[in-house]
Amino acid sequence: MAALLRRAWRGRREALLEPRYTPLVAACLCLAEGGVNLWVIRRVPYTEIDWQAYMAEVEGFANGTRDYTQLRGDTGPLVYPAGFVYIFLGLYYATGRGADVRLAQYIFAGLYLLNLLLVFRIYCRTNKVPPYVFFFMCCASYRIHSIFVLRLFNDPVAMAILFLAVNLFLEERWSWGCLLFSLAVSVKMNILLFAPGLLFLLLKRFGLLGCIPKLCICALLQVLLGLPFLLANPVGYLSRSFDLGRQFQFKWTVNWRFLPEEVFHSRVFHALLLLAHLAGLGLFALHRWHRSGESILSLLKDPADRKQLSPPLSVNKIVFVLFSSNFLGVCCSRSLHYQFYVWYFHTLPYLLWCTPTAKLAHMPKVLLLGVIELCWNTYPSTVCSSLSLHICHGLVLLQLWYGTAPLPAPHAPQPGKKPAPLSKKAR
Repeated sequence: MAALLRRAWRGRREALLEPRYTPLVAACLCLAEGGVNLWVIRRVPYTEIDWQAYMAEVEGFANGTRDYTQLRGDTGPLVYPAGFVYIFLGLYYATGRGADVRLAQYIFAGLYLLNLLLVFRIYCRTNKVPPYVFFFMCCASYRIHSIFVLRLFNDPVAMAILFLAVNLFLEERWSWGCLLFSLAVSVKMNILLFAPGLLFLLLKRFGLLGCIPKLCICALLQVLLGLPFLLANPVGYLSRSFDLGRQFQFKWTVNWRFLPEEVFHSRVFHALLLLAHLAGLGLFALHRWHRSGESILSLLKDPADRKQLSPPLSVNKIVFVLFSSNFLGVCCSRSLHYQFYVWYFHTLPYLLWCTPTAKLAHMPKVLLLGVIELCWNTYPSTVCSSLSLHICHGLVLLQLWYGTAPLPAPHAPQPGKKPAPLSKKAR
């Protein structure tokens, strides 16, 4: 009996710690999440923030308005690209012109489960994260459930499409992946934080000339989606939907609460954040993403013409480059609002566990997840919560940098010299 109990305990322990059990744990968690989302929808009051504004914005399009500057809702003018309009126009009609909020919540619950399946498929392919971590990624996050089914923001829509694109990249379907990546950008521009990593991967995989058709796919979809608005008022559409200089309100910031408000709005501060972002991307591209002995400029060559033949892009290489590219952008963002948590929440387990983890190092990583969750659940944000969030982000960056450092090359013995004999103790 004792041996049977030990075997059962060992099996349960392996199911929680061994990444090969991820599909089993994922299936159980997806079933549980279906119930959790239904409970949240029925028991927790819905909070109106942007849904009615979204509906008013797309209603203007439904009524024939094509000038983007004339599309607006209760919270102000429409500031998202055209893909947002078409997707939320579908939701507008599906929910009786936006009136059936409960139906919209059920649709977003379905989107939550679809997003989770796409994320789990990525984690099953990477085989890096111990399954017990996914309990914290799923049922333990109040803020993520709120963003999906209690607030109905457009951020989860963009991220679900992005994760579908990542799955296609992992299957070597780069053209379809670029198409969906561009579609995600057309819902919300935060997806552009993944763009530096994607450009690196495309250059690594295809070289400069092979990369151009993929970039054309991205650009062509943006033109096609925005065509009705570009024909009506091209300057108005481009300035509203791709406004990179838009000011954020200080009262909603999660990450810069400890700064004076005048510094938060300062253009100099924004320029410093941009420089920090570019510097981080440059360092990671040169020293963590690019592992070849050749110069990074060799990426511009056709893969067959490079001195060192590049091995095929591995699953973990693709995921690491994309997720770290996005995380660097999040760390240097001018402001993070509460719904922006979904931009990187589902990537955190990979970013923390993609590096080698000793047995005693699991607890600090779980603690980091918990503190980050606590920071995002502090409303309104405080000096302490904002500083804690930056400290956690800095620790994640440090372990990414040092945990993925290349191993030193072994020293080859000089010609004509024999290796020193081992001492008796070494023998």
